[in-house]
Amino acid sequence: MNILDIKACKGKRKLSMVTSYDFWSAQIIESSNIDMVLVGDSLAMVMHGESTTIPADISVMKLHVQAVAKGCPSKFIVGDMPFLSYRKDLTTNMNNVESLLKAGAHAIKLEGVDGNQDIIRHTVQSGIPVMGHIGLTPQFVHQFGGFKVQGRNEKAEQALIEQAKALEDYGCFSVVLECIPHTLAEKITHSINIPTIGIGAGAQTDGQVLVFQDLLGLQNQFKPKFVRHYMQGYELIQTALNQYHDDVTHCQFPSNEEAYQ
Repeated sequence: MNILDIKACKGKRKLSMVTSYDFWSAQIIESSNIDMVLVGDSLAMVMHGESTTIPADISVMKLHVQAVAKGCPSKFIVGDMPFLSYRKDLTTNMNNVESLLKAGAHAIKLEGVDGNQDIIRHTVQSGIPVMGHIGLTPQFVHQFGGFKVQGRNEKAEQALIEQAKALEDYGCFSVVLECIPHTLAEKITHSINIPTIGIGAGAQTDGQVLVFQDLLGLQNQFKPKFVRHYMQGYELIQTALNQYHDDVTHCQFPSNEEAYQ
């Protein structure tokens, strides 16, 4: 899968994307039918226990991209540009882009539109695919007053449609639509010629992305409306750990077959 394949899927078939933050999950994804992998700055929350994505920086993102790239070498990997990593001077911005590409990403993703025109154009003109991201952009959490659905009124709806069109004009190969009404996501999808990847944006986008841990049900204290658990991973792992504990305390593990003679 490359950006030409991704673009060609629009209107023909849906695209699947999941997050991955480490080598072991990337290995599993490598053996699956998943189209694309996002090394998202959501790792600050999922992997490091932060309350927002803001604490992620480029060194952390680079480390996780490297691990994922080793685990799923045949997948198309998108690396997230973390908070303020693309809002400084152009040299710093491009150094950060370079770090993610050399770590193994095939494309970068950045949030928002206003103020990003030059960096998007320059990155695309430098030969690097860029994925846009509008709607609920987590790096703007303090400006939004929390993690809230966007595009609820006519003015906000029109602004998001114009933002999506602008991202296409700037050269983005696709755009993430996060936490917006499904009717708006459908309008945006039909108004641009690049694929839309939805998360909390309904079924009419060109593809979907979910956090790996969310879709496997590995977190039992957090389930947004848009998440579907495809397995009860938390309970399965908890059961396995308790079984291991019982086997150890009752001298059932290791057995003779699991011991060197």
